[in-house]
Amino acid sequence: MNRMIRIAAAAVLAVTLGGAFAQAAAINGEVKKIDEGAAKITLKHGPAKSLGMDEPMTMVYRVKDPALLKQVKVGDKVKFEAEEGDGGYTVTTIQKAK
Repeated sequence: MNRMIRIAAAAVLAVTLGGAFAQAAAINGEVKKIDEGAAKITLKHGPAKSLGMDEPMTMVYRVKDPALLKQVKVGDKVKFEAEEGDGGYTVTTIQKAK
């Protein structure tokens, strides 16, 4: 029985910490330009700690899935996640900020 309680507690802790890390990775920004043909988006954003960027900046990002570009328009405030790869930075998720 004690083993089951420890396993359950560990699972709850892992889910809780995983959620905290996922939220910390979200970056607040604003859509400045969308280039559907090149599958790129220009975002003005605050610090992006998950990418090692401590200062606000405006950058062009590739998008992992071009369908993401249909979810937003220029001027939208957004929350997004991105990852660094060999060819630069790629937006993996994006949604309008609430």
